[in-house]
Amino acid sequence: MALVRASHVYKVFGQHEKEVIRRIENGEDRDDLRDLGTAAVIDASFEVERGEIFVVMGLSGSGKSTLIRTLNGLWSTSSGSVEIAGKDISKMNATELRAVRRDHISMVFQHFALMPHHTVRENAAYSLQLQGVDKDERLKKADEWLETVGLKGWEDKYPSELSGGMQQRVGLARALAAETDILLMDEAFSALDPLIRREMQQQLAELQHTLKKTIIFITHDLNEAMYLGDRIAVMRNGRIAQIGTAEDILSNPADDYVRSFIQDVDRSRVYTAQSVMGPPTKSIYNTAGPNVAIREMQEAQESAVLVTDRSGKLLGLVTDEDAVGAANRGERTLDNIIRTQDILTCQPDAQIADLFAPSAEAPVPLCVVDDKWKLLGVVPRVKLLQAMGTESTATGELPAVAPVPQPETNDDEDADTATGKEA
Repeated sequence: MALVRASHVYKVFGQHEKEVIRRIENGEDRDDLRDLGTAAVIDASFEVERGEIFVVMGLSGSGKSTLIRTLNGLWSTSSGSVEIAGKDISKMNATELRAVRRDHISMVFQHFALMPHHTVRENAAYSLQLQGVDKDERLKKADEWLETVGLKGWEDKYPSELSGGMQQRVGLARALAAETDILLMDEAFSALDPLIRREMQQQLAELQHTLKKTIIFITHDLNEAMYLGDRIAVMRNGRIAQIGTAEDILSNPADDYVRSFIQDVDRSRVYTAQSVMGPPTKSIYNTAGPNVAIREMQEAQESAVLVTDRSGKLLGLVTDEDAVGAANRGERTLDNIIRTQDILTCQPDAQIADLFAPSAEAPVPLCVVDDKWKLLGVVPRVKLLQAMGTESTATGELPAVAPVPQPETNDDEDADTATGKEA
């Protein structure tokens, strides 16, 4: 179910909104209509599902920040509708709109929007104060969320005593403490140093794994969008040029603008093992004998073959040398020659940047397995090269990936004016 739905949203600044919209719909360019008004958002339509991170990205002036402000009613739409939990906020009066903001929407700002004369705890509790929560209860909840974002022990400090990254964590704790359905994040990490920014991105991704919030995240950073977004909307000149997953946009850019926009993205941090894996390679059951293993390796022209049980659980591999030795000794089973230490595995969501080094060393293709070690597919080295094209990693060095553990064999605004609350 879509928790947020925007339908043909326009936002025009100026006294001739309807005239600008009419002429744009008739095919005129917004730049030719600036004397009448500025069309910041043009015919934007999308839905955001419950529990999804939906990233809106674009360059400065693309309309992304204007768009997010229509989603909490800070700016009314010039045309079109915005629905929050099935209710059209464009038809609400001021009292109803404040209630929607209070109960459904929290916001994290680029410049933190913390109150300097309040402690970290008091800042984190402010959204609950606006909800009318008892003081002891709201301070208790604030402490819990501050611990969640890694600020335990800083509750009695003031914002001026914190680094930029720590201040943004307070803003995030404040938004989470409100326990609303929707989290709006407008360039939330843009003011941070690169290392701190990456750390905040990772923390948000980790929190989302547990909290399953509905997050609309605004950014001009393509790599940030690709890292965080379940789906991404690329904006240009007020319009949404394309909506899709990171892989969709990289693999099938909608037009030349999107194609040029994504040319410098680090594909190795977007594509995953699941994106590039193929069907499981030739494998044999553990009930087979060494002669079967030899025949399979001869047909595949490989020096090793994977071994699974009949449920598809990966057990290991058998090398050509071991199979020939076992056959010469007259052994009828693979029990003594299945190797586990020479096989390398990864899970489906492993980034391909982490697969090059192990793939180069493995005698068989890298194996993609689930938590129960069921063989899902394989990643030959050629697949990695095809996925990357001419792209390369920034450092040229590729980290190794650890094997999956073997399972046990037991089968831009002040918050109080922008949203009716700080969040």
